[in-house]
Order: sequence, then structure tokens, then C-alpha cells
Amino acid sequence: MRTSRPLLAGVLALASVAIVPGTAFAAPAPPADPNASEHSAVIGENTLRALAEAAGIEIGVAVNADLLENNVKYRNIVNTQFSSVTAENVMKWEALNPQPGVYDWAPAEALIANAEANGQVVRGHTLVWHNQLPTWLTTGDYSAEELRAILENHVKTVAAHFAGDIQQWDVVNEIFNDDGTFRETIWYLAYEELGLPGEQYVADVFRWANEADPEALLFYNDYNLEFTGPKSNAAYAFVQELIAAGVPIDGVGFQGHLDTQYGYPDLQNNLQRFADLGLEVALTEVDIRTFVTQKPNGEYTNTPADPAEGAEQVDWWARTLEACLAVEACNSYTVWGVSDANSWIPGWFTGQGAGLLYDMHDNPKPQYEALREVLREAV
Repeated sequence: MRTSRPLLAGVLALASVAIVPGTAFAAPAPPADPNASEHSAVIGENTLRALAEAAGIEIGVAVNADLLENNVKYRNIVNTQFSSVTAENVMKWEALNPQPGVYDWAPAEALIANAEANGQVVRGHTLVWHNQLPTWLTTGDYSAEELRAILENHVKTVAAHFAGDIQQWDVVNEIFNDDGTFRETIWYLAYEELGLPGEQYVADVFRWANEADPEALLFYNDYNLEFTGPKSNAAYAFVQELIAAGVPIDGVGFQGHLDTQYGYPDLQNNLQRFADLGLEVALTEVDIRTFVTQKPNGEYTNTPADPAEGAEQVDWWARTLEACLAVEACNSYTVWGVSDANSWIPGWFTGQGAGLLYDMHDNPKPQYEALREVLREAV
């Protein structure tokens, strides 16, 4: 197992918001007090970011690249409150490689440049996933051999292009069904057609990624690993097989998309059992949704329909962060989006929402304060 580089590295200097077309959204600003550190002078001691640094953990957010560029308030929240950023979409296959042999690096590079200007680390998301693939790939008439070659080329090309910029890669994303069986993705089926175990593509992808960027920490990322059951048990067994085979896997990401109707998961114990395998663990996509009220015209709001479940949401935010802090190998906690105004939840779960730390106007909610209090108590 490779040793991870320090998670809280570099000078945490907040940037101004000057636009630099095509390269970055921000440039570093000097501290207001020349006798103060760059971090404390600009970030402020009560931000999530400063409190997380003191607690020894990265606090991250999934970033919409368009909003980062065009919305000043959004950009200010990202740059002041979070020490780690994940590309919400611009590093996925369909965004990076929209045509055969054609790569569009600019949006991802701009996100990285903004992160570097603001002293933030970057989580790469994601090298291999069954969703958000380009149509040229999903509708193309490729043989199994060609598909394997395409997969290898993509992983090596992307990982090599961003080498040195990515702290953690979600190398493979969502490889199991909820019943614990392997998801029969385009890659799984291609390997079976070649006479190989379908799941062997996972090991290959990790090896290719490590070859292209040996410094990045390589994660398997999935949802519902928080709950003890068929899926998390299957993932646990499979990760053990990868380790035994010498596959360069460094960590497991627990997405953390929780819903108050399903009860709170056995999160800390599941984080710990994967950590006990010698891996890093991380909460990578946290949001906590609930059912919301409707206006007379039928439009959904972002107000919890049940005040008790609204209070439960706040409590669960605190508990998820507490669970991470209680596990020594959990060094990164990422929220999936800035505010309810740009959350993915309403588009996927009818009648649900209110899942993030900031409201529809990008103002902090009680959930935000709950995380700050947990971080204060952790120091």
C-alpha cells in the first residue's frame, strides 16, 4: 500500500474573483494584514474550511463549473468555505471526450486552476462510470477487444493529463447493484465476451490509473455502502480480493446520499471496517434529503414537509461528520453541491429536496452551523 501524501498541504490563500478567460476564475490575493498568515487573514477562523483544517480533515464540495465562473456568491462560498473541490460533471467521460479522439480539457482545467489559486486540493470524479458516457461510445459498433482498448486509452489519457493536479481519483464509480451483484456495465460485458471475469476491468483500471499518475490516491466510490447489507458486504469482500491481488487501491469512497425516510445508516462501523483493511476512507458526495412542501400551484419548495424530519436532517449532518472524524483513516468529507438552488435531488426524487447546507438563496442553513459545531468540538 502506498503512503498517502499529506491531505492538508500547501498555503491556504483565498483568491480574488478576477476572471481569467480559459485558464482560471481567480487569482491569489495578498493577506490584508502583512503580519498575519495568508490563511487566517483571508479565510477567517470560523469558516468550515478553517475549522476543518484545525480538526485535521479536508472539507470539500462538488462544484458546478458554470456557476463557479459566473456566480460571484457561489464562487465565494466555494473558495472560502471548502479546502477540497470535486468536479461535479466536467471530468466525466462525456464531458472530457465528446467525440472519438477529441478531448475538451478547458472546463476541468479552469476548475483546477481556481483550486490551485485558492490553496484547495482536487478530487477527480470519475475515470470510469456506467453513466454519462458519450453517445459515440454507447452506440458505436465496437468489438470487445476494441472496448477494452478504448477503456485503457481513456483512463491513461485522462489520468496522465491531470497528473500532479489530483489528490484523489474516484477511479471506478458504482460497480455494485444493491443486491451485491456486479453491475453489468459495458465494460463488464466486454470482459465476459473476451472470456475474462467481468469484474476484472476494475483491477485493470486501477493499474492503468496508477501507471499514469502514481501520486494520486485511487478510490473505489459507491452509494449505500453506509448501510450494512448485501451491497456493502459484497464491496468489502471484493476490495479484499483487490488488495490480495496487489491492485493499487488506496481508498473507498462512501457517497453519503441519505434520505430521512430510510433511517440513519451504520456509517461509522462501515467506515471502520474498510479502514481496517489498511485503506483510506472518505465521505465523497454527502447530501441529506427529505420530503418537502408544495405551493398551491403544485410547485415544490425546499421546506421540509415534516418539521421533525427537518430537525433530523440537521442531526444527521452532524452525525455523518462525527462518524468520519471518529475513524482515523477518514480524512476527507465532501458535500455534493453548494445549495438547494443547484442540487441534483429534486430532478431525481420527486417531492424531495432541502438536501444541502445552503438554501435557495445561497444562505447558510442550520445544517451548516451543525457542521461548524462538530468541527469546533473536534479540536
